[in-house]
This record gives sequence, C-alpha cells and structure tokens, in this order.
Amino acid sequence: MSNKPLYRRLSGVIPLVVFATILSGAVSSRADTAPQPPCGSAAFPPYPDTENSPAVRTWDRAESGRDWKPPACTGWTEPGFTTLVVTVARFRHASGAEGLLRRIGAISEHTGIRYWSTTHKRWQTLIINAYALSDASGDRRREDFSPGEMAEGKNLYFQQEDNLSGKGTYRMRIRSASPDRLVFDTENTGTMRYFLVTMFRPGGMQSVTFLDRESKDVWRYYSITRTGRDANLFTAGYEASSINRSVAFYRYLAGIPTDKEPPASP
Repeated sequence: MSNKPLYRRLSGVIPLVVFATILSGAVSSRADTAPQPPCGSAAFPPYPDTENSPAVRTWDRAESGRDWKPPACTGWTEPGFTTLVVTVARFRHASGAEGLLRRIGAISEHTGIRYWSTTHKRWQTLIINAYALSDASGDRRREDFSPGEMAEGKNLYFQQEDNLSGKGTYRMRIRSASPDRLVFDTENTGTMRYFLVTMFRPGGMQSVTFLDRESKDVWRYYSITRTGRDANLFTAGYEASSINRSVAFYRYLAGIPTDKEPPASP
C-alpha cells in the first residue's frame, strides 16, 4: 500500500477515540505494508523515539480498502475501510496507568479541544461539548468516569458534539486495564449526519488504542482508526484534516496543549 499526499480536508469527523500527534511528529506520505497493532508481533508502523514522536500514516479506500482484513486483535469483523489512520508514539507520563485511565475517562475535559483547520488555516475548536452518559440510551448525563469504573470488559457511553457533524453517541469498551497495559476501543452507536446527509451508520467510525508501559515513565502508544467501507464518499480522501484531528486527541491524552505549534499537517 502507498499513502496519498496529505493536502485535502475531511468533511466528516474522526471521533474521540483516536489520539494523534505531538509537536515534532512526522507524517508519512507512503506506507509499504498494512498496519499491524502490537498484538504478539512487532507493531507497524514502528514506534519512533520520544523526541521524534509520533509517526502518522493513512490509507484510503483506493488502496485495497474494500478488501482489507483487520488484524484479529482489533476485534473488527467487517472487512474494508474508507479511511484508515494509524498513529504511533512514545511519550512520557509520570502518573502511571491510573493517571492515564483518569485522563481517558474525563470526557467533559474534551470540550474545547482544538485542531488546525487546513481550510481556514487557523486553530479552531474541534469538540464543542462532551459529557459521560449513564447508559446507552444517551438520555442521562453523569459525571466523568473514574479509574475504578474503567474495569476490563466494561462498556461506557458518552456523547460528543463535533464542530462539523454535531452530536453523536459513542460506546467505549475497556479491553485491558493493568498497570502495564491499557487497551480500549470506541465506536459510534447511532447514525452520524451532516446537514441531514448520512455520513456514517452505527459502527461506521471505529478505533482501538493500545498503551503499553515501556519504562517507569515512558509509554508506547498505538492508535488505529477507520471509517467503514460504506461511509459516505464525501468523507474519503481528506488525509490532512483527519491527521490534524487525530493530533488534537493525542495531544490531549499526552498532556500537550492541543493548539501547540506547529500543526502536523499545515
């Protein structure tokens, strides 16, 4: 597979589950193989060092997207994609797994996350509002999730309002929660629309994030996100914007200002 040039703007939305790049991060415009999460084999793309983190790679439906078979450890059973984004990094974090769980569960703090708009050439607010939900119905707000609630196998729900696609409800599942490894996935539970046009059907936006402790205060980060192969064609081909949105979420998780210069893809 080879990636296309990163210059166009996504009109859909990448949800809060993909957390992308850091200040000095590199964006690759080519890829020689399919992504491989860290599940019993070497990760691809490989992890950069902390000074050169992260690396971001994208694929789109033109690159065998309809027939791609997801790695088994993603838990995704349907083949194919419209857009596929992978971000890998090493970052320093001194509060351990509990601190990272607290950061992941602090849904309300996603409000105000900023990203670089490739269309307007300025920093803009990406997440207008976000809050945790008591259940899948989406009707009852609650306080942010505590680390104690984020146990392995637990399903949690939240609502998020994106600056383009409006409100959406998401499920977050905790797959692993140990002192040295955190794994969680997310997907939209309802149809996502833009000006009444269906962009993504339920489950049309999915991500899995792997966090592995490498040393006392260094963690490895691998996030893979896809939009399904039946996503609206208007959402395809806008790699630069999808990367910048992922940049914002990664920076949030790593404790870096989300609008810190320079943007990953200007």
